[in-house]
Amino acid sequence: MEYAKWIREGKLPVSSDWNKDLGIKFTLQDPCQLVRKTYGDKAGEDMRYVLKKLVGEENFIDMSPNLSNNYCCGGGGGFLQSGRKEERRTYGKIKFDQVMATGADYVITPCHNCHSQIHDLQEHYGGNYHCIHFWTLICLSMGILGENERGHLGPDLEDFGLD
Repeated sequence: MEYAKWIREGKLPVSSDWNKDLGIKFTLQDPCQLVRKTYGDKAGEDMRYVLKKLVGEENFIDMSPNLSNNYCCGGGGGFLQSGRKEERRTYGKIKFDQVMATGADYVITPCHNCHSQIHDLQEHYGGNYHCIHFWTLICLSMGILGENERGHLGPDLEDFGLD
């Protein structure tokens, strides 16, 4: 994962200081295509490294199971576009329950399909979490997240860092 490389090399100056007092909790979705089918647990470990650098190690709650054993969210492989919404949601209930078990306020979803599916599951089943991409959190941690880029943030962060 390039973000991990750039952080390790000092090219991406992120910080978790913004979350020290807030203590907002985050978890991470391991996308099937990225972790289980392509790059393996190394990609998952890199994502965890990045997330901990962004939010603080104490504010990261891992799902169980995780990495290449994590549950599929049910949104990939064309399922989001299949028109089989109820079947997709029924299958995705496993992921919803897994996310809820973490108690995290936010789920980082590196994959667009995972983001759409986990967000839909949150709305459908009434979850108390928000889904965001890494880039949103990276920009937030660097103090450069624009006012118009906050659509998926919850009320706890939607105005954070804005003057």
